[in-house]
Amino acid sequence: MTEQGELAMNDAAETRLSGWLFTRKGREEQSLSEVYASISVPKGMSWLRHLMAFVGPGYMVAVGYMDPGNWATDIAGGSKYAYTLLSIVMISNLMAILLQALAARLGIAGDRDLAQACSDAYPRPIGITLWLLCEIAIMACDVAEVIGSAIALQLLFGIPLVYGTLITACDVFLLLLMMNKGFRLLEAFVITLITIIGGCFLVEITLSSPPVGAIFRGFIPSPELATNSELLYIAIGIIGATVMPHNLYLHSAIVQTRAFEHTETGRREAIRSATIDSTIALMLALFVNAAILIVAAAVFHANGKTNVEEINEAYELLSPLLGVGFASFLFAMALLAAGFNSTITGTLAGQIVMEGFLHIRIPLWARRLMTRALAIIPVVIITALWGSHGTGQLLIFSQVVLSLQLPFAIIPLILFVSDRRKVGAFTITRPWLILSWIVAAIIVVLNVKLLVDTALGNG
Repeated sequence: MTEQGELAMNDAAETRLSGWLFTRKGREEQSLSEVYASISVPKGMSWLRHLMAFVGPGYMVAVGYMDPGNWATDIAGGSKYAYTLLSIVMISNLMAILLQALAARLGIAGDRDLAQACSDAYPRPIGITLWLLCEIAIMACDVAEVIGSAIALQLLFGIPLVYGTLITACDVFLLLLMMNKGFRLLEAFVITLITIIGGCFLVEITLSSPPVGAIFRGFIPSPELATNSELLYIAIGIIGATVMPHNLYLHSAIVQTRAFEHTETGRREAIRSATIDSTIALMLALFVNAAILIVAAAVFHANGKTNVEEINEAYELLSPLLGVGFASFLFAMALLAAGFNSTITGTLAGQIVMEGFLHIRIPLWARRLMTRALAIIPVVIITALWGSHGTGQLLIFSQVVLSLQLPFAIIPLILFVSDRRKVGAFTITRPWLILSWIVAAIIVVLNVKLLVDTALGNG
């Protein structure tokens, strides 16, 4: 058989496999085309080696679940209600694990990222609207990254917040350097920073010596959540800050950096490995979020400091209350690492949604400077006028903006992975479909409530 005939048969087989999205596309149409299928997945390997080939994207996604936007809600929850909200941290992470697994399935089975799938499925006006909403969410996320990084630079080096926000623009050069060296290096850098964050909080937990029994009880949902409106508000804030819409676009694209076999068996194995990777990574994110809340409970709540909400205040109190000079330093180091990590994933998500919805490609450095400039401007203005308290309020506002975009990412994702025309034989089963809609409904309802309460000043 000629090579052309064999390729034609392969193309036909792929088209029959899913009926719609399994199509060979030109390289210019692929998600993150410069790194698409750039990481080899050798054939005939054991399941463990296959899994190791897929380790990376899950950790890049996990970054969004431990970014500076999560810190304020975790600190406030721990200082005010001790360990009660650990159950909410756990539940929100379990929701995230499910949604990120669906995003990986779409990227692998449908050969489209979420932005491309939306662009393919919906009329142009709807696609443009979804793109605008997603861009607003990414800018809101970038605001949180700028604030977190700037606060960390101020705490560590005494750099004024205004100058710190400007310094964060320089991270574009670090990102470009790593992208030019290969996607694996970028993943390794992200995993290293996550390890630093986790290590810092492991030391913090050891120093604070929280009661183990109280921690375990905290993972059991409390009836007080249904009766205490203020407690419920913080719980909603934790969920709203945990599930990030841009992570769904990101994950569906970066799983395609693996050169897996585009056959039913190859895709099935890829989905399995990618799901395990993201589940393990998000369990690490659960540890970090829980650790922030546990440290706040053990250090602040236990010492009568029940109204600690600002990151700066938490930094200033940690060392005096623990009696250990480097405790605050570790806290700030973890915050800086979280800010740098979020920068990388936010930039990639921005590139993915622009290319997927608009089919416009601009250099990565231009995309980075554009989004970072749009984030820096409001931070600089508010910092100059109101100082650190203003940035704290802006951090909270950024999380509310993120919550607005969630339904427009979650609902299309579930529709796509349950549609045989989109993902062929890899549609999710009915029990998982029902669970997915329940999770989506909970997240949407709680985030709408958070938005309304914030608008009415009921928080």
